[in-house]
Amino acid sequence: MTDFEPLLEAARAVAARAYVPYSHYPVGAAGLVDDGRIVRGCNVENAGYGVTLCAECGMISELMASGGGKIRAFVCVNRLGEVIMPCGRCRQLLAEHAASDFTILTPKGEANLDEVLPQSFGPADLDAAAPEA
Repeated sequence: MTDFEPLLEAARAVAARAYVPYSHYPVGAAGLVDDGRIVRGCNVENAGYGVTLCAECGMISELMASGGGKIRAFVCVNRLGEVIMPCGRCRQLLAEHAASDFTILTPKGEANLDEVLPQSFGPADLDAAAPEA
């Protein structure tokens, strides 16, 4: 069982910094990295809606900018601090950077990656279909 309290605290704090002048729906995301760091992100909207950045994108950017690694545990929250589920695109983003023991806190409790993104597509799929050199 993962201790999600430090991640919930981090996600709630960063949600308060979200830039959401259009949807008014702040999201905070936090992940526990395999080396013990906590990385965070919040959504950043844009008048050109297609270039809006989700909280998970910000978190993964912080992951890479601060040294990389794999995410072992993840949570995202809304304005009220309630646990919410990341969209399908963000689940795919998380899958790319998930540790083998990845857990996510969902509104229904803890889950692993296979439960929230079954039959996910990833780097191994690309390697399997790569032309022979």
